[in-house]
Amino acid sequence: MQGFRFNTPPGWPTPPEGWVPPDGWLPDPSWPPAPVNWAFWIPDDGGQTGSPRPKHRATEPAVEAAEVALPDAGSAPKQDIGSEPTLPLSDDEAPAGERQRLAALRDEIAAETKKLADLRASVESLRRQGSSDGGDDLEQSAADLRAQLVELNDALLLQQVGIYEYHHPLENADAYRERLADLRERTKTRVRSKEAVLASDMFSYNNSLAKGRKMTSDFAKLMLRAYNAEADNCVRSLRVGAVATAKKRLEASVETIARLGSMMEMRISPDYHALRLEEIELTADYLMKVQEEREQAREERERLREERKAEQELAAERERLDKERTHYLNALQALKDQGKLEEAAELEAHLGEIDKAIELNDFRAANIRAGYVYVISNIGAFGKDVVKIGLTRRLEPLDRIRELGDASVPFPFDVHALYFSDDAVTLENELHAAFADRRLNQVNLRREFFFATPTEVRGILAAKVGSLLEFSEAPEATQYFQSHAGWPARA
Repeated sequence: MQGFRFNTPPGWPTPPEGWVPPDGWLPDPSWPPAPVNWAFWIPDDGGQTGSPRPKHRATEPAVEAAEVALPDAGSAPKQDIGSEPTLPLSDDEAPAGERQRLAALRDEIAAETKKLADLRASVESLRRQGSSDGGDDLEQSAADLRAQLVELNDALLLQQVGIYEYHHPLENADAYRERLADLRERTKTRVRSKEAVLASDMFSYNNSLAKGRKMTSDFAKLMLRAYNAEADNCVRSLRVGAVATAKKRLEASVETIARLGSMMEMRISPDYHALRLEEIELTADYLMKVQEEREQAREERERLREERKAEQELAAERERLDKERTHYLNALQALKDQGKLEEAAELEAHLGEIDKAIELNDFRAANIRAGYVYVISNIGAFGKDVVKIGLTRRLEPLDRIRELGDASVPFPFDVHALYFSDDAVTLENELHAAFADRRLNQVNLRREFFFATPTEVRGILAAKVGSLLEFSEAPEATQYFQSHAGWPARA
């Protein structure tokens, strides 16, 4: 092809004069593609007669085939066109060997392209999976952290626990004190015999087994001190109902020590840990028993105080009746002496009433089970449908009810029923049993308030004693209704 020269596409480096593409030459991937229908060989208008005839003429399809298969090499440096062969030959003008090599090259490029697409798809899949796994990992981490949290809200813990159940039921607080003293002595024995912490005796330090054992011993003392400090703190700060929280804190301490002492196989002895956990349980039981005994003592003092008041009132009433009877006897004798038999008969009738009152008074003084069962409510303090069912042996039961409505509640109690019974204790217990599942206070059974209406109590009371002469179903609540009108809107 004398009289033709190589026509460089736009953006390609200018070749040296007379340059002819060698066999197997391909354009650099960083060069821009040749325009469509670009003529790579054009007549040499400059009369270049000495230029050698090219062995092959590159055509547009061959270049396009190379461009399609070449990956993007965006920032690859441009190289001199005369130093690296890159332009392919056309299928028509290439020899048979070149055509086979070109076909193999195209197959290889197609395979690499497919592999690249698969890799990109795999990367995208891994990216999505990584995002999902990351979310799962975060959720798991959050769950682990929540598991490590220790609830310290006493009110919430008591609400979750409900009614306290003793771990080690004993008779009284003194029995718990003796049991705790024995337990602490066993704990000290474990420490003195070096059975509280377990560790390997084959740990070496600086290639010295003796130094390793000494380090293990010192580290064990340090770990035991940290564990005991946490255990003592759990016992000192223990609240009734917070046993699970204290045990959880101590379990976390055991796990931490095992993790930090893993190189020496160091851990708290399970037997020693069980003793400290038992100490926490016994301490909680002891605190609850002390609280119950204090409440019982307070209730007993209240009962004795109420009985003394009743006895004093009955004694004063007996003294008053004796004086009145003596007065009537003297008056009766005077009327008989004067011959006023009619008036004397009236006084004898009064004397009979006084004798009956004295007999009843003596009966109540002798029979401690006799008394008044009362049903009262206070809607201003406890709301509607809440009643108190109680017992008093006082001579005047309303005095006891007025004492209940003292400064501790904003309004006085309203009386729905007062019933005298020779066995008021049994009657009160039967009423309490009928409404046992409606108690406001499920822990202290001496708090005699129930979710019930006066009508419901009346039905049970009438079934026990028969007809009731007096029973008021609607509360009077005068002070409450007068005050309620002036309350702020948020109330």
